[in-house]
Amino acid sequence: MTTGACYHEFIPIGREATRLIQHPAQRSARGRPRRQQYFFICVRSTRNIDEVSIVASSDHPPDHALATQLVHADRGIDTDSSVAPPIYPSVTYRADSAAQFREMATEPRHPRFYARYGTPTHARVEAVLAQIEGAQAGLLLASGMAAISCSALALLQAGDHVVAQRSHYMGTTQLVNGVLARFGVSATIVEQGDTDAFATAIGPQTKLILLESPSNPLLRLTDLEAVARLARSKGITTLADNTFATPVNQNPIALGIDLVVHSATKFLGGHHDLLAGAVMGPSALVERIWDMSIVLGCNLGAFETWLLLRGLRTLDLRVERQNATALQVARYLESHAAVAAVHYPGLETHPQHALARTQMRGFGGVLSFSLREGRGAALAFMPRLRLFTQAVSLGGIEALAMHAATTWSGTLSEEQTRAAGIDPGLIRISVGLEAPADLIADLDQALRG
Repeated sequence: MTTGACYHEFIPIGREATRLIQHPAQRSARGRPRRQQYFFICVRSTRNIDEVSIVASSDHPPDHALATQLVHADRGIDTDSSVAPPIYPSVTYRADSAAQFREMATEPRHPRFYARYGTPTHARVEAVLAQIEGAQAGLLLASGMAAISCSALALLQAGDHVVAQRSHYMGTTQLVNGVLARFGVSATIVEQGDTDAFATAIGPQTKLILLESPSNPLLRLTDLEAVARLARSKGITTLADNTFATPVNQNPIALGIDLVVHSATKFLGGHHDLLAGAVMGPSALVERIWDMSIVLGCNLGAFETWLLLRGLRTLDLRVERQNATALQVARYLESHAAVAAVHYPGLETHPQHALARTQMRGFGGVLSFSLREGRGAALAFMPRLRLFTQAVSLGGIEALAMHAATTWSGTLSEEQTRAAGIDPGLIRISVGLEAPADLIADLDQALRG
């Protein structure tokens, strides 16, 4: 084994190994395994000593298809025998002895101590997210920006340096240019398609590289494997926003990225009815972020957690449908005379289509396009839509559309908006589960005026 290497495997747990397991959900009342389970282990070899940590459990090994993992990855997390997972609204939990209370109070992320630290429902969702992203651990937070912000604040301190992309979600841009700068963290902004630019931007104080691929709203790509390899060679942590791609289409950790974040409000939840975020990665890093979340109070509520679990069950069905619909819509728009450009990595004309085919399995349910006549045409186009709802957000069962420049102007200055490449005629759409032909017909009538 290579020194310092980390690998994952699933092993059936026998009687002796149950001594390693402390979580009551993983043992029966007599200390015997509840059923044959598989435990996600990390073996780190340092100076010829194997350090073994059990980081997640499931009744199903990871070679099951994604659809099966989404339904079954949280089995064994809770002692409750309900087929439908319960909601745990309780904020606090009873201890039956001083020893048990001490364990509850001192064990990080104990699911039955205080709801800000986690709940059994959180543990279920985090187990599913960790498995489908190929991570050691997952952490739920109150929003996607809570996930990004808590991660950055947990990993950085005054004097550190960050490398970020020019094209990011606007909240991430604000975090880098405004909030982190106030706390003495400097940043260099690069074009995400230029891996050499990342290398040039790295300095002796660089501690974090922030990535987003595909990026919002121009669907630009970052070569995740190349940047991850570069960062690893310098001992720099990488964090990638995988919201647009989802784990159905892309797994950044498999490409060498350290941490993955999601706005779970979007595709993971999938119904426009919850606000949530998540971060997945190595247990040690996730625990550092959890520590910060406890201080900042970024915890997710019980009901939203349960809704997210319900949404995750159908993630692959929804995203596969949205992949197919978005590609059809993109091809239609590309052929329309009123459209100057279509931004969708699934199109052969996308400048990074070859990279998309290398690091993605599907191309997502979001695309953007620019109208030739600019802002006036875009503003006239929007109210003519009938099936597409004019609203922010994305990834749900209903198709949404928005004028990007108007949306970004509420957060970024005109100069920042131009620097991000958002032209006045840019429209972003997120397809839902409607029939592709109906969505195309709606776009067609709106373009005709």
